[in-house]
Amino acid sequence: MNDETILSDQVAYYRARAGEYDEWFLREGRYDRGAEHRAQWFGEIATIRRALAATIHDRNVLELACGTGLWTEQLAKQNRSVVAVDASPEVIAINENRVRADHVRYEVADLFSWSPRARVEAVFFAFWLSHVPAGRFDGFWATVQSALEPGGKVFFVDSLLEQSSTATDHTAIDDSGVVRRKLNDGREFDIVKVFYQPETLEDRLTGLGWHARVRSTGKFFLFGECGRGETAIGQD
Repeated sequence: MNDETILSDQVAYYRARAGEYDEWFLREGRYDRGAEHRAQWFGEIATIRRALAATIHDRNVLELACGTGLWTEQLAKQNRSVVAVDASPEVIAINENRVRADHVRYEVADLFSWSPRARVEAVFFAFWLSHVPAGRFDGFWATVQSALEPGGKVFFVDSLLEQSSTATDHTAIDDSGVVRRKLNDGREFDIVKVFYQPETLEDRLTGLGWHARVRSTGKFFLFGECGRGETAIGQD
């Protein structure tokens, strides 16, 4: 399957999934694996939220693949402005209804053909990098760089390869770069899913000229912050 075919399928999947996406994040329905699982999941999410708040605040922010607003909401509370971009008008409608903030502006756009209109002080994306085909990794990071002002920061979140992160009726996930996903109504789609180890991803970003720090939360997630030039990771 070529990039264009699977990326088209990926957009169709997330448009169709808009109304049920939050079930994955909230560990509901087919993603409910019990109280102990949820406690660890949300504990790791809390670790990321604290790191995000410490890294990106009081800034003009660009959020890529903003989804239903689970992270846009936090960005809006802690920053001066947010531009939130996603290919799905369905998730943007949910996002707008959730966030309800005048200083958040939305754009419907395919991130593989989109380019930023202006530079910002920070770029954020959650659970997006793993949906970028391996061959488009460098190009995506070039787009991120073009969006950043000098001294700007990037913060991102993504999934580790952990079987219990996915739905109970999904097939096993692996490192092939593609997964098959099922909706509640039984429809299935193939989408890009590239899993990274924190140290490997950090090395790759360093090779592209980023000053990067990528960490694991333990079981479910990785998160990273990076900048260019003289940007010092971990400093504000």
